[in-house]
Amino acid sequence: MATDNTATVASRRRNRRRTLAAVLMASAIATVGASAMTLAVFTDTQSATGSWTSGTIKLGAISPSTVFTATNILPGDGGSQTVVVSNAGTGELRYAMSSLSTSTDTKGLAGQMTLLVKVGTCVAPGATIYTGSLSGAFFGSNAQGQDTNDQVVPAASSQSLCFTWGFPIGSGNAFQSANASTTFTFDAEQTANN
Repeated sequence: MATDNTATVASRRRNRRRTLAAVLMASAIATVGASAMTLAVFTDTQSATGSWTSGTIKLGAISPSTVFTATNILPGDGGSQTVVVSNAGTGELRYAMSSLSTSTDTKGLAGQMTLLVKVGTCVAPGATIYTGSLSGAFFGSNAQGQDTNDQVVPAASSQSLCFTWGFPIGSGNAFQSANASTTFTFDAEQTANN
């Protein structure tokens, strides 16, 4: 009888193990099935890209680079020169001009001389943007933003200006053997968003 009891207990243990294994197997299959169902939905992905390149604000060479060379001038003399301001950048710009005059003597020739700047060539000059003394000549302003007489040049374009100087007829003997040199400085900035 003890053998029957031991055989029954062993049989019950096997049945419990089989039942437990079956439950664990069913649970594992259910888990795999549930996750497989989660991964079975339709999906799609698209992407887009962006690219940025900044533009340039760049004055080209001022032509001619030496606007005037006048020697042995006398009261009543004068001259003119067409100056071309180029935009070598990719954006529209506005520019202004300032000047600085120097001399190796104390006679003040630059303050005695006159300068007239007009928009256009000297063959067909237009509006006046500066008239006055050669010393301190300017038009527009290098301060940010639009200012009176600032000049606008589209990208890859140019503008002509007519520079006309004069040595007034009433200049006296104090200006004999005097000298002056002037540097004209052109400052540009973007017009877009400014």
